Amino acid sequence: MKKLKISDADIAILILQDEIRRSYEARYDHRLHAILMVAQDMSCRQVAQLLGDSPRTIAYWVKRFEAEGLSGLADADRPGRPSKLNQAQIQTIELALRSHPSKYGLAGNLWDGKLLSHFIDQEFGIQIGVRPCQRLFRRLGFRLRKPRPLIAKADPQAQQDFKKNC
Repeated sequence: MKKLKISDADIAILILQDEIRRSYEARYDHRLHAILMVAQDMSCRQVAQLLGDSPRTIAYWVKRFEAEGLSGLADADRPGRPSKLNQAQIQTIELALRSHPSKYGLAGNLWDGKLLSHFIDQEFGIQIGVRPCQRLFRRLGFRLRKPRPLIAKADPQAQQDFKKNC
């Protein structure tokens, strides 16, 4: 059989390694392949060289597999940073988002990330950035929508005639 060659192999290797790191399932499969190779009498150093990992990482996976079986190869939960807001505060925010900002003494007609950030600081004394506030909108099922601007001193009849779909 003719030996096959991949053009731009260096770039292909980087792309494939990135893809493996991106997916939980791919990382698990990657570890399974490493353990399989070690079980077939390859050294950790040889496996690491083939798969692009460090020998220490392969040894760590083997030890986890020996101690815990297949479940030792799965990714552990990564809780991340704890939320600054508790569940009661999030419910209060959700209720506030369902009403007009002026009800809470805020100068604004629509809720957006900046206004929500200011509201949280005012209500709870917790400073949260605009971007996390925008994520909170999405998590609570709200969408950031702004109305179309109205042109000052525009003729309503001329606007109506100009619209395609009345």
